[in-house]
Amino acid sequence: MSVQPEPPEGTFYAQVGGHQTFVRLVDAFYDGVAADPVLRAMYPEEDLAPARERLRMFLEQYWGGPTTYSEQRGHPRLRMRHAPFRVNPDARDRWLTHMRAAVESLHLAPINESLLWDYLERAAWSMVNTLD
Repeated sequence: MSVQPEPPEGTFYAQVGGHQTFVRLVDAFYDGVAADPVLRAMYPEEDLAPARERLRMFLEQYWGGPTTYSEQRGHPRLRMRHAPFRVNPDARDRWLTHMRAAVESLHLAPINESLLWDYLERAAWSMVNTLD
């Protein structure tokens, strides 16, 4: 296992508080998912811990933090990884509802919240793979 260098101070990852901020974001999000019957059904694992870790690592890497996600899982290939799941507009909207609550729970500076939310919203829309 390689030791990751500290991310540069100028990265979004560092500006918003680094690892602990992304842990809080993902934990708040998955607390919502766990109680949502539509989204929860998309996770075959009884325990959501592996999904939490994957999302946290992906978001950390995307925003300038450690590259652990790619080291462990390779290229993100988000659409390919989500292809086996029925992601319709309802699932997207539920995902966005839980993620919005999670983002708001962080109390980020408005510019950082806006940047984060813009990416998450675009990502959610891009995952839709059926209109059924």
